[in-house]
Amino acid sequence: MNKMKNLFLYLLENAERDHVAFIEENTSTTYGELLLMAEEVARTLKQSEIKFQERIGILADNSAFWAASYLGIIKAGAVAVPLPSRLTSDDLEKYTRIVQCRAFCIDDHAAAKYPRICSASNSIIVLKSTIMAHKEQIVDMYTKSETVTVNPEKDLAALMFTSGSTGEPNAVKVTHKNIMANTNAINDYLQLSPEDRMMTILPFHYCFGTSLLHTHLRAGGSLVINNYFQYTEDTLNSMEASGCTGFAGVPSTFQSLLNNQSFRKRHFPALRYIQQAGGKLSEKYITELRNVLPPQVQLFIGYGQTEATARLSCLLPEKLAEKTGSIGRGISGVKLQVVGKFGTPVKQGEVGEIVAEGDNITAGYLFPDPAKNPFRNGKLYTGDLAYVDEEGYIYIVGREKDFIKPSGYKVMTATIENVILEMTEITEVAVVGIPDDQLGEAAKAYVVVNKGMERSLEQIIEHCKSRLPAYALPRKIEFMTALPKNTAGKIQKNLLTTK
Repeated sequence: MNKMKNLFLYLLENAERDHVAFIEENTSTTYGELLLMAEEVARTLKQSEIKFQERIGILADNSAFWAASYLGIIKAGAVAVPLPSRLTSDDLEKYTRIVQCRAFCIDDHAAAKYPRICSASNSIIVLKSTIMAHKEQIVDMYTKSETVTVNPEKDLAALMFTSGSTGEPNAVKVTHKNIMANTNAINDYLQLSPEDRMMTILPFHYCFGTSLLHTHLRAGGSLVINNYFQYTEDTLNSMEASGCTGFAGVPSTFQSLLNNQSFRKRHFPALRYIQQAGGKLSEKYITELRNVLPPQVQLFIGYGQTEATARLSCLLPEKLAEKTGSIGRGISGVKLQVVGKFGTPVKQGEVGEIVAEGDNITAGYLFPDPAKNPFRNGKLYTGDLAYVDEEGYIYIVGREKDFIKPSGYKVMTATIENVILEMTEITEVAVVGIPDDQLGEAAKAYVVVNKGMERSLEQIIEHCKSRLPAYALPRKIEFMTALPKNTAGKIQKNLLTTK
């Protein structure tokens, strides 16, 4: 790895000028066109006197423009700040106050939606319509402007927001080296090439979505953009028509697909692999997904965090049947341990916290809270509780803070959720703690039932009685048509009432 290489050069090192980088609806963008657009972004920022490491927000749906903005910002030595594209105006202002962006790359839809951003006197605006106007003017790739030299170990490439399923957003400081290291490791086990084409439904502002962008640009491959996964049938048609070799999603993605009868009947002749990460997909769904997929499709189960750039571990396809439920082992360059209370590795089968080391562990939070800082002594304390089997494969049992204490017993909410998900009629479930006069705290389950099926409260309780101790039984069950999720598809338990 070149010690002074800007991430811009690293990501595009394998790009062939005439090869398609992006497919969006009925249009495509080649790498030559993408480079020209990125050059135009970098030139505009330089003309606006953007200084080294100043923060530039990106406010747009997934698109070639989004990627060109990201690349142009990094080329100019500034820091890219991907912003969720479907925030309320008040929430957007909260995000931007955190990072104090000097400029914004913004698409026309967002410009109309957030006029206060565009009218701010201290903001420089790079509009999508202006950049796209230059798309067809192909010139030599590297003649327009100099790529700013950086120190990859120290200089930031991006500030990525994280809030998990609860809590307030914070910005994670991601260096050029973090992204290079994680991209190399992911591409090592996926074996991506220029022939790979990813159906991209995850937003680029989310670290899993950004990793899809990084890995496929680095490989010189293509990304098919789909910002409307709610129209599942259209997404599946597009996957087949465009010859996608890859697909990636979070647990709710695959729960939705498995409820789609069309998905179960398709063969996807070009599809080579699927990535699942962004939360634990229950063993029930993993087994079902493996049984539904055509035999040529490999299923990779991943685990990661924004604080680790993206990926920490992977369960490889050849171990899936034997180790179902595991997140696998640390990927190349990542050391994972499960440690106990005093920081020493736990024995086989004992539960402890996952701790990670490696070049992908980021530089920490923009505004760290000393009382809650997971970055200690060069390690990331993930907050995920797990145990290790005899071969070193890791199995997560829940989040350190995601538990209830009925009658003083510590019960992971994931334990209750997995029991309820054993019922074939149940699509999704989220368990939270509620006050209880007898137990002090009890479980409340929010349940989504498959369309066309029924389950009663009594049936769910009866099933739980056969699998859980009395103190862990849900005291309340609320049926919902859908659970609240963020733009990355993660369930937001903080929006569920605890009454």
